[in-house]
Amino acid sequence: MAAPVSQQALFTLESTVIQVNGHCQIRGSGELRVVVVRGLPFAHFVQGNRAAEALAMVNLIELGHARQCEIARALGCSDRTVRRQVRRYEEGGHAALGRRPGYPRGRPRLPEKRRELIEALVAEGASRRQIAAKLGVDEKAIRKQLRRLGWSPARPVQTSLRLVEPAPKAPETAVAPADPNVSAGAHTENGEELVLSLDVDPAYRSQDRMLARFGLLMDAKPLFRPGERVAGAGVLLAIPGLLSSGVVQCGREVYGGIGPAFYGLRTSLVTLVLMALLRIKHPEWLKERPPGDLGRALGLDRVMEVKSMRRKLRRLAALGRAVEFGRALARRRVARLGSALGFLYVDGHVRVYHGKRELPKAHVARMRLAMPATTDYWVNDERGDPLLVVTAPANAGLVKMLPEVLSEVRALVGPRRTTVVFDRGGFSPRLFAKLIAGGFDILTYRKGRWTKLAKSRFHEQKAKLDGREVKYLLADQKRVQLGTGLKMRQVTRLSKDGHQTPVLTTRQDLTAIEVACRMFGRWRQENFFKYLRAEYALDALVDYDTDPDDAEREVPNPAWNKLDAELKKARAELTSQRAEYGLEALQNVEAVRRTMRGFKIANATQGQKILRAMEHYVRLHKRRDRLPRRVPVRAVTEGEVVKLAAEKKHLTDLLKMVAYQVEGELARQIAPHYVRAEDEGRSLIRSALASAADIEVSEEEIHVRLAPFSAPRMTRAVAALCEELNQARAVFPGTRQRLRYSVEAADAG
Repeated sequence: MAAPVSQQALFTLESTVIQVNGHCQIRGSGELRVVVVRGLPFAHFVQGNRAAEALAMVNLIELGHARQCEIARALGCSDRTVRRQVRRYEEGGHAALGRRPGYPRGRPRLPEKRRELIEALVAEGASRRQIAAKLGVDEKAIRKQLRRLGWSPARPVQTSLRLVEPAPKAPETAVAPADPNVSAGAHTENGEELVLSLDVDPAYRSQDRMLARFGLLMDAKPLFRPGERVAGAGVLLAIPGLLSSGVVQCGREVYGGIGPAFYGLRTSLVTLVLMALLRIKHPEWLKERPPGDLGRALGLDRVMEVKSMRRKLRRLAALGRAVEFGRALARRRVARLGSALGFLYVDGHVRVYHGKRELPKAHVARMRLAMPATTDYWVNDERGDPLLVVTAPANAGLVKMLPEVLSEVRALVGPRRTTVVFDRGGFSPRLFAKLIAGGFDILTYRKGRWTKLAKSRFHEQKAKLDGREVKYLLADQKRVQLGTGLKMRQVTRLSKDGHQTPVLTTRQDLTAIEVACRMFGRWRQENFFKYLRAEYALDALVDYDTDPDDAEREVPNPAWNKLDAELKKARAELTSQRAEYGLEALQNVEAVRRTMRGFKIANATQGQKILRAMEHYVRLHKRRDRLPRRVPVRAVTEGEVVKLAAEKKHLTDLLKMVAYQVEGELARQIAPHYVRAEDEGRSLIRSALASAADIEVSEEEIHVRLAPFSAPRMTRAVAALCEELNQARAVFPGTRQRLRYSVEAADAG
């Protein structure tokens, strides 16, 4: 009996498959046989070991995986044999399935010459009927004797499957690929290695799941199946934009992989981006979607479950490469859109935290409150699309974070001229000098006290920028002193209500109205935050994990702050008492009290109150001066000093950023074909991505035919968008099949 081969050899060499029923198979390589149920190994035995074979068939029947007739047909025996083994197992257990010593009971001992004659006739190719006629016996007797001699009837047709396709001819020194589920030299047009599949039915991926279970598959190959009105299949419109963003390529370069899995790295990244575009805002929301619908749009039998999604995110977060992944995506975007990065907008977004952990507080402008939160700083281009995101430690302010953020920007954009636009939170002449020395131009609002200009200095200016006509009343001052020796240009806008808004910049080459328009273009970034909160759940927590924080980080001393508040209250009380005393002095009637001594005697009670208030104020001041203004955070926090785990959140924010970029690209592509694109462009794109579509599949193409929309103008606009997308000739990741898009014509009736 030959030794059983390894599992890897079983699935990489020539293998045979005997289909028992729809979900049960017997796979073999050499003498080894493996019983597979629903893609998972159930039992194994070596050919010729009848006890092990009988035990496998009995267990299949006992557990309801197969019927007696199905097993008999697969193993090439009679139903009676299977029933006999079941009966033996019921009577004597496992031991009764083994062969008893001695000659089998009831088997006749054939004469040696007759046995040799039958074997010779069979070897010559004679049929059972011919042998029976020559020996003068019944054909049934010959079949029985042949079975006793070890001859078996022809087995069912066995399908030969080969996991690895033959590689093209290569020099003898060529090295075989390490991954057994990838054919040597086979790549998609996106540069990905082409993954092969054992499955022939896209709706039933048991074979590939079994390979992933054995560690032989790094990612499932997308297998699309045709269908009509597939829910959510319109999201495939996003694939060309997803490919141009480089999310799959950057993920492969940064992470490499997440280990053997049916849902590998490529599938996980594509799934998360498409989930965001379909407004599945949280992994938990997958429970509310039929897994088969989204799975069909991904070329899978079903999308991963919530626990699988969390497992993938946990594995990616454990690698700790989200920052590097974000840089790779930003480099890719800078290479594509370098000309659109002349103006970069930097602003912080405060994510409010409502949990039980003690976190640093930050001012939430939209709520006008200071609340526990985490601050992220986003960099957006002049169109409002995001480029980069950085999480601030302990809610550091914009003045502190700008140098760190802009160092990342400089590494991305190189030596090209870049103008940084930010709000009053970053106003600091000392910071301005540092940024100017670093080669950046500045555009920001002026903060603090400044002298208002006369209305006669304002002049109306008009221009058409970014497709919009603008008109402002502006005053331009070429050089304004900021108190530290730094001089900058100031452009001031006069509103209809008389309010003046001063804008500072180092750009002397721009017109005044260009400076104003670029500064007031910050509304795009504000709208970006609002849109992502509403549509992509930007503030939602991915998990509740925490990481240790720096316990020596200094924070404001709560005791000092408390005394300072009491001191302010005491100062206000003292000021009030003095005011009352002064008012009495002003109203003093000299005819009644001619001297100051008389006034003091008359107002002795008020004077005593003032003295006590002064003493109280001095005591509080001395107590406050003895306390440090800042202390280590460990001194004011009970228990361990922690912060929210940022890795998973950063990764999901990056993928939502990619989804927003893809949606924005589609909105800009549809704008020339849709009159109301400025107001309804993104709404139409959302509807198109969420719409149902017919899928037609061939070896070279995946045709996505969207259902018509409610209004003919929308249908025409999306049809024009499909024509533009077809010119890109995008290939679905992991396949060689091109995507072709169209819109079904509306029924004229």
